[in-house]
Amino acid sequence: MELVDVSNVDASLFIFGIVFIMLIFGLLSFGILKMFQQRFAAGWYSFGGAVVSFVVFMFALNKWYL
Repeated sequence: MELVDVSNVDASLFIFGIVFIMLIFGLLSFGILKMFQQRFAAGWYSFGGAVVSFVVFMFALNKWYL
């Protein structure tokens, strides 16, 4: 394995990615937690929020950084 050079990655892109990754996976894990608690409506809303967040992330990434 080799080291990956990330020195060319813009700081705003890095922070943007980290925030959305935390949001998406946080909503997914919250949805799984709600499903285990038998609160299916809240779980599905969390899954839907994760999907919407992913779509917004992809749109903003294509608009601003690509």
